[in-house]
Amino acid sequence: MALEGSENIPMSRAVLALLVVSAMSTSLIDRALAQSSARGAAATAPAMRVEANLAQLMRGTLYPESNVVFAAQDQNPADVPHAKDPSMATDPLASQYGKWEAVENNALAIAEVANLLTLPGRKCSNGLDVPVTNPDWAKFVQGLREAGMTAYASAQTKNQDKMTDAADVMTTACKNCHDKYREKKPADRCK
Repeated sequence: MALEGSENIPMSRAVLALLVVSAMSTSLIDRALAQSSARGAAATAPAMRVEANLAQLMRGTLYPESNVVFAAQDQNPADVPHAKDPSMATDPLASQYGKWEAVENNALAIAEVANLLTLPGRKCSNGLDVPVTNPDWAKFVQGLREAGMTAYASAQTKNQDKMTDAADVMTTACKNCHDKYREKKPADRCK
């Protein structure tokens, strides 16, 4: 004589197996859909827009950022007093994020702005394309990026002698590019 309900054991195992397979396939389908969505989002991400010409980018970012780095050679950033309203300060060293933190932040910004120098579509002030495909341009941009990171590492030490060394690295990086692309008649720049 069979136990009551024993005929349902194979049925219960079958139902359990179906539930496990269903749960696994749902998980796999969800994972595949998520990966597909991520790929689709990346494929439809808008292209980076270039708004400023090279001179505007230099004057609006690299010039003021490098001045903060260069200033740290002559004046100890720790001694720069905060502005009357540090949140409105136009001098980064006297701002709410001033002193050595400003030097660190501006050095990192220089390294990051180097990426903007490689975006296709940027124009020089004379209307010519920035030579982003020239091997020497890539080398000069890399030199700037490294100079920014050297300045950042020096600023972290809060040592003005190291900032002088970092400023020399920055000066060389800027000069290398300027000698090739800027120190010409305006019509011949970026050639």
